[in-house]
Amino acid sequence: TAEQLRARGNALFQAGDHGAALAAYTEALSLSDTASERAVLHRNRAACYLKLEDYAKAEADATKAIEADGRDVKALFRRSQALQQLGRLDQAVTDLQRCVSLEPRNKAFQEALRALGSSMHEKMKAMSCTDSKVEQMFQILLDLDEKDADKKQKAAQNLIVLAREEAGAEKIFQSDGVRLLVQLLDTAKADLMLAALRTLVGLCSGHRSRTTAILAELGAPRLAAVLGVEHEQVSLAACNLLHVMFDSLKEGLQKDFRGKEDAVVLDSSRDLKLLIKHLLELLVLEGASAHGRDNALNLLIKVVPRKSPKETNNSLSLWVIDQGLKKILEVGSTVCGSLGSLPVTENSRMSTSVLLSKLYEDLKCDAERENFHHLCEDYVRSWFEGHELLGKLRAIQTVSCLLQGPSDAGNRVLELEGIMDSVLSLCASVCEAHQLVAVEALIHAADKAKRASFITANGVNLLKEIYKHSERDSIRIRALVGLCKLGSAGGTDFSMKQFAEGSTMKLAKQCRKWLCNEAIDAGTRRWAVEGLAYLTFDADVKEEFVEDKAAMQAMFQLAKSEDRSVLYAVASTLVNCTNSYDHEEPDPQMLELAKYAKQHIPEQHPKDKPEFVKRRVRKLLTAGVVSALACMVKSENPALTNSCRELISRVFLALVEEAEDRGGVVAQGGGKALIPLSLEGTEVGQTKAAQALAKITITSNPEMAFPGERIYEVVRPLVSLLHLQRTGLENFEGLMALTNLAGISERLRQKILKERAVPMIEGYMFEEHDLIRLAATECMCNMAMSKEVQEMFLAEGSDRLKLMVLYSGEEDEKLRRAASGTLAMLTALHPPICKRIPQVTVHWLEILQALLLSPSAELQHRGAVVVMNMMASARDVAEQLIASEMLEILSVLAKDKDKP
Repeated sequence: TAEQLRARGNALFQAGDHGAALAAYTEALSLSDTASERAVLHRNRAACYLKLEDYAKAEADATKAIEADGRDVKALFRRSQALQQLGRLDQAVTDLQRCVSLEPRNKAFQEALRALGSSMHEKMKAMSCTDSKVEQMFQILLDLDEKDADKKQKAAQNLIVLAREEAGAEKIFQSDGVRLLVQLLDTAKADLMLAALRTLVGLCSGHRSRTTAILAELGAPRLAAVLGVEHEQVSLAACNLLHVMFDSLKEGLQKDFRGKEDAVVLDSSRDLKLLIKHLLELLVLEGASAHGRDNALNLLIKVVPRKSPKETNNSLSLWVIDQGLKKILEVGSTVCGSLGSLPVTENSRMSTSVLLSKLYEDLKCDAERENFHHLCEDYVRSWFEGHELLGKLRAIQTVSCLLQGPSDAGNRVLELEGIMDSVLSLCASVCEAHQLVAVEALIHAADKAKRASFITANGVNLLKEIYKHSERDSIRIRALVGLCKLGSAGGTDFSMKQFAEGSTMKLAKQCRKWLCNEAIDAGTRRWAVEGLAYLTFDADVKEEFVEDKAAMQAMFQLAKSEDRSVLYAVASTLVNCTNSYDHEEPDPQMLELAKYAKQHIPEQHPKDKPEFVKRRVRKLLTAGVVSALACMVKSENPALTNSCRELISRVFLALVEEAEDRGGVVAQGGGKALIPLSLEGTEVGQTKAAQALAKITITSNPEMAFPGERIYEVVRPLVSLLHLQRTGLENFEGLMALTNLAGISERLRQKILKERAVPMIEGYMFEEHDLIRLAATECMCNMAMSKEVQEMFLAEGSDRLKLMVLYSGEEDEKLRRAASGTLAMLTALHPPICKRIPQVTVHWLEILQALLLSPSAELQHRGAVVVMNMMASARDVAEQLIASEMLEILSVLAKDKDKP
């Protein structure tokens, strides 16, 4: 009965077993039907939670007791203790004052109230001390006569650190800090501007009303001007601040102090559009720096398009297309070195292509896409008609930019009258800059199958002529890439050779030669990697490439360089070398049918067999591929697109295929790089990265592979492998990895619970596949160390316990070991389960006896532990055990000297 369970709970609490007492009170609650009895049980549970240091639950239970009886001093006192630990001192004082008014002579209450009063006094003192510190910091930073640089730096650092804490940020804000931060920005001194921008980041983080107020004080034009300054670090800090502001304005409060302050904030879409309008104007502002322009493009990529297709509102993208598409195309059409061109970096055009692509993908219907096409066509025509040669170059450069981004729009523009003819005629220009623009446009056009046949007919001879006769390496290398693209149209199909035998190898050799030539600038050498990305479809080229250490090192160096537009080409080359693209084995019957119908059948190159791939992976690892990939992932750059991330994830999965290589991959930073890859990008990319993490977690010590807090970040990707749409292998590896993590600590088990993994793990315990079922049962065995999971086994109407008991009697020894291990753990940690076992199945005694009589010592040990726990749990259970043959079996086992 509830009364008996409560009495047992009291005894357990007195004995110091607070966890077991909590379980008894919880069970009593499920049986109790009177309000007064339930209030007492809630009050008792609050005491248990206080002892177990779970203060939020202690407060919740005490509140339930107080709702039933507002004069319950024990519940009031317990709630005040919980509130005190949760930092809500003012509410704790109110509860204590109520206790004192109900029992004025209670010394304990008076003492607690006095202690709490003095701790609040200390807190107020600390707050006023913070006030004077904030003032002091600003004085040091704004004092023009202060020559001590160290002192200034320390003041700036303290201000930034203070702003990261909510209380500190609010203090700076209330102390007229924003006006003083504006003064720091206006000094135009880089170090002071950086301090101001980084402090403002803390003030705006996750706080919409403060962000709105700060934006009103600073003004969007000032923020855009700071973003466009020449100093690279200042521009980057301004970019970071604007990103935080966008997030706060878009999502409002993300922290727990939602409430009054959120109600006074008006709709923030006006502020968002104001900021975006100034960013678009910055793109075409002649005085803005090149990296400021890049930062503005990067911000637009991050904040304008929808984060996921589930969001229905794409109005921001539509507004940007109407207001700013031509401004974005201005950057994309810039011809470096021409008269009046905007200052841009080597990454600007790639960033523009990515932004255009994201905006185009964000459109929902044909009418919206048609409007996009018209705006692009009008822009290209405006340059192409009546602007002489420079106009034609700008138009062709725009086509290149669109072909690298939204290729549908690029193809539409390419079909405008006269564009393709201009490209072909300018390829023969004597001016290097003009020829570069035209050849690049031709190469990008060759990417598209629809155009490739036209270009194969018209452009191959032209590209060959340029390659053979041009005196400039920068032109020859681009012509070569065009030939590489056209030559690799058959992909990995060995039977579809585009060029004569040996031509592909010659082209690859020339690409490697240029790649290794450091006298050529990095922007031109990037094109050599582009060429290899296409040529490495051929297994002979892959084999030669991995033998050429210098070429691999040169490619890895480029991957780590400032020019991030090379990332996709490097990732593509590595995917080809490791054969990490998806390839399904063709159905033999379909092959026979294809032969009969005289259809083309793709053939695999003999050097693409697994033993060759394994050898290539080893050579790449030795050459340092992991550190290059880790460096690529760190890149906060639009060139690291989702498809690029997917390619990198594929390569990582190929690199960790062999267990003996995994330690090396982790040591070179692979484990750290895989976490962000598994959390954002395409679904395929995230899954591949999560599977690579699982492989590492299964065979390495997770605490060594993912030190510190990183180990908790691994849980979510691993849980994602349990979803039903994943393959059986992915499910199995996810379960194995989670088993390892669940055995490490309670905090990790809590993280797995929080990610809602337990229902999925349970689901796989019913799986027909033996290995998946075993992995799920082993995972549940480790999860059973958690209180919450133990409670689940006692839930009404649940068959969890029955399944574990039945699995302990299965024929599969490994499954029996996992299930009986779970029972041993559950009966030891949660005694009420012992009483439930005889109720779940009539075969429980046979199963326990079979465990004790098993030839396996491990199974006997688990059986003995379960029986011992059940004997100790309750008299009626012990009587049932003794009434069977259990005593004789135990007597025999007790004499076995071989099994101590």
